[in-house]
Amino acid sequence: MLEVDKILEKCGDFHRMQWIMLLLFCLINLLSAMHYYSQTIISFVPTYWCADGLTADESRGDAPAKSSCLPLDYNGNSSTDTCAIYNYDLYMGYESYTSDMNWICDQAWKLTLGQSMFFVGSVIGTLSLGYLADIVGRLPILIVANVIAMLGNLLTIWGTNLILFCTFRLISGFATDSNFVMMYILVMEYLRPSLRTIGLSLCIGIFYCLGSMLAPWLAILVQSWRGFLLCTSLPLLLVPLFYFIVPESVQWLISKQKYDHAVACLKRVAQINGRQVNQSHFEEFIEECKFSQQHTKCTPNLLDLFNTSRLRRHTLILFFKSMVITLCYDAVSRNVQGLGISPFVMFSLSATTILPACLLLIALQDRIGRKAMASMSLLLSGIFISVTGCILFAAATNTSEKTTTLLVSLSVIGRFGVTVAYNSGAQYATELIPTCVRGQGVAAVHVAGYAFTFFSAFILYTRSIFPPLPEVILGVISLLGAGLCLLLPETLNRTLPTSLEDGENFGKNDRWFTFSFIERRSQSATTLQSNSGMESTLHF
Repeated sequence: MLEVDKILEKCGDFHRMQWIMLLLFCLINLLSAMHYYSQTIISFVPTYWCADGLTADESRGDAPAKSSCLPLDYNGNSSTDTCAIYNYDLYMGYESYTSDMNWICDQAWKLTLGQSMFFVGSVIGTLSLGYLADIVGRLPILIVANVIAMLGNLLTIWGTNLILFCTFRLISGFATDSNFVMMYILVMEYLRPSLRTIGLSLCIGIFYCLGSMLAPWLAILVQSWRGFLLCTSLPLLLVPLFYFIVPESVQWLISKQKYDHAVACLKRVAQINGRQVNQSHFEEFIEECKFSQQHTKCTPNLLDLFNTSRLRRHTLILFFKSMVITLCYDAVSRNVQGLGISPFVMFSLSATTILPACLLLIALQDRIGRKAMASMSLLLSGIFISVTGCILFAAATNTSEKTTTLLVSLSVIGRFGVTVAYNSGAQYATELIPTCVRGQGVAAVHVAGYAFTFFSAFILYTRSIFPPLPEVILGVISLLGAGLCLLLPETLNRTLPTSLEDGENFGKNDRWFTFSFIERRSQSATTLQSNSGMESTLHF
């Protein structure tokens, strides 16, 4: 909203208040990363073997090279009998939910179902809390979402049967996304427009990366999944204190015609920033907002995106792209077992890609364009993940140290590619969907992606059927997503669509091979040729 940006210049749009909000956003990134990946940390599956008939000394003996669901004979081979008791070779002494509940072998599906319920909760929560945020405000929902996240994880400590576990993971997932996005919106609105991309990206890149890297080692420190959930939940008690620091969204207050409250928030920002703003400026701001609202036409709704052919095609591609990217991002992030090294080490190595991905996005997205960034990152991710699956298949019988290093390297590069695609996807969708339905459209695209992550746990479960299968599935899906991105028009350096008609005609002359950086080179070559022709004419 132009009026808000203008008044913020007078109140201070990059001063003390903005630094405080960025610091709080860094804290939110740290906490939300640990909350999101709690799913993975509590679900690590250590090497296990049947302990039926073994003495106490034999049970404490060396663990077998591979997990086994059946009793071992004297030669170390699995027999055909069933097993009642299992021993575990715990990673660095950490007892996961899996080993505590014995949800392995024929019981492994229970853990997969519980993990999937987390994402069912995230879809319901994103829709419900997003709707409520438009009614009661961004700040209350930020607080409510983080309190729900805390309660969901704390209740999981007592979720020792399937029904309770699924219920409590659904509650925990209910907060996912809203516990982060609401703060993102608030910081973005109060920050100078020219600094939003770099400021928000650096906060996410550094502190979400830090939270992801620290999560497995916090679990090692406390030695149990219960202790881990407790340590990652209690700090969320700090978020309700944001109510006394963070101002409510001025744009939301104006949309609800709460002008006095909006002015009060702006005056508070000006006071903290040490700015003196005349009352006349606030009165002028309110008059401009009222005038703008009086001349605002009734906006279309989400379903209008499907009325015309090209806009419908672009919308469906954005939906599918979001599903592919979100599914791959979640599954690749959690795919840290079966690669020959400790899942704790693998998880931290994989998380190191978050910051470089954000930095690459800042450096290249405005140079090579959104289309090239999305398609090339998915292509890179798909190739490296697929190659990882091929090597896993080839090394099924003989895994050397060199093979393990190669597998880890390829997996980390694949995670890097899908992280770049995930971070760039939101901006691409925001720019392609017409302004008149942008809020509804972006939310729908986002929710569709989260809904598809329901299948990520089941994709990872296929490793028990065929070890390279998760990599094969994720690689193929990534490559398919890269191909579909080529069917979308470029948005860089173009006037973005505002109406549905604009959206239908946007990029009408684009082809699958149309990229922003190629267009600029072509224009530069044409300019040089034109200048050369002019010089020749002048010479004659």
